[in-house]
Amino acid sequence: MKTDLKCLTMQQLQNVLQEMSEKPFRAKQIYSWMHQKLVTSFEEMTNLSNSLRKHLGERFTCTSLEKLVMLSSKDGSTQKYLFRLADGNVIETVFMRYRHGNSVCISSQVGCRMGCTFCASAIGGKIRDLTVGELLEQIYAVTRDTGEHVSHVVVMGTGEPLDNYENLLQFIEMLTDENGLHISQRNVTVSTCGLLEPLRRLAQRKLAITLALSLHAPNDELRRQLMPSARTCSIAQLLAVCDEYFRQTGRRVSYEYSLIKGVNDRPEHAHQLVELLRGKNCHVNLIPINPIKENDYHRSDVTNVLSFQKILETGKINVTIRREMGSDIDAACGQLRRRYMDNPEKS
Repeated sequence: MKTDLKCLTMQQLQNVLQEMSEKPFRAKQIYSWMHQKLVTSFEEMTNLSNSLRKHLGERFTCTSLEKLVMLSSKDGSTQKYLFRLADGNVIETVFMRYRHGNSVCISSQVGCRMGCTFCASAIGGKIRDLTVGELLEQIYAVTRDTGEHVSHVVVMGTGEPLDNYENLLQFIEMLTDENGLHISQRNVTVSTCGLLEPLRRLAQRKLAITLALSLHAPNDELRRQLMPSARTCSIAQLLAVCDEYFRQTGRRVSYEYSLIKGVNDRPEHAHQLVELLRGKNCHVNLIPINPIKENDYHRSDVTNVLSFQKILETGKINVTIRREMGSDIDAACGQLRRRYMDNPEKS
């Protein structure tokens, strides 16, 4: 099997070229072509000799994604992509335009094994992890397609990032490398259901990224009903690790809370959440869910959402309601991929 050069750090690429008896400066040239100029083939690397390009093509690959579908929201703020991988699997990526800059939300796995009952990504389970090259290429493919600069990256699409831990860390290293796109770590957000051991390991790395924990319930009983992955640890254990993350990095943790009508959006739930988070340097992101046909969950009424927010604000919890983007194009995690898998001819 050929090695994907797009998965290699600069040092790893230098080692490979040294083994090929190539001059050291070739590594920087090739790395720049892949991670700054965003080419998808060795043939495009025009400052390399024909013989070197041919040799590279014989021994290595350079990951690229095939655009199957691109949907644009009516207001022009959001574009959702369905990409096909080299093995035929499909993944979703979302491009969002904000006043503060453009953001790309990427998938970390093909499918997901966390099983959250309100999320389309969990339907069908996990097929495989995405490689480092496939993580990066989502951003590169969107940049090439839109012609616009990407300043923020969110690992919040299909999959559990900490279930693909080693690839995630190398992805962050390469994304923020000065030899690549050089995106600031502070502009990278990683969303997780809360896998305890990888979360502890991440805290010890002392990265400047933003950690977003998918909480979605203020007590263990309800959280375990909504999120099967929550059965492995308690909310108290997770919050303790998040507190450690803040101590190690100085970066406040964001708690994601999807509001489901009649399930976790009542005033008593808001008051419980206040008690959980009181005194913590954190932020709560309220997310009215996007309903999917596979369950009976419904979006919280606007009055309930605003009431929930008010209770948290009164309890001195920093809280915002996520701005809805792309609901008219199935922009929630897993929706477009699921529709394609059900009926690829009509997607």
